[in-house]
Amino acid sequence: MFLLVTKKIIPKGFRGIAIFPFVLVKYPLDKENLVFVNHERIHLRQQLELLLLPFFIWYCAEFLVRLIQYKNTDLAYRNISFEREAYAKEKDLGYLKLRSFWMFLKYI
Repeated sequence: MFLLVTKKIIPKGFRGIAIFPFVLVKYPLDKENLVFVNHERIHLRQQLELLLLPFFIWYCAEFLVRLIQYKNTDLAYRNISFEREAYAKEKDLGYLKLRSFWMFLKYI
């Protein structure tokens, strides 16, 4: 994993984004935020499991389904299975050591 600080690539309203093998953060302090970095590392694992392109296709498709379901962009984003897993387990810094393969499916 490579942790880089950049404000240009990160979409407005977000502090960071994971694009294997990089975690891009908007603010230098977030490099030291273990919970935030763990959240993004969970996304890296998800991307490895599905491979990059299928992950992003699934992510976008699920966002659109959730947007139709909730009619709210924030609720749609927070209810994507990948985000639900990452938010649920971001404080468990040992989670990735014990995480089962394709665990995000539990959060659909």
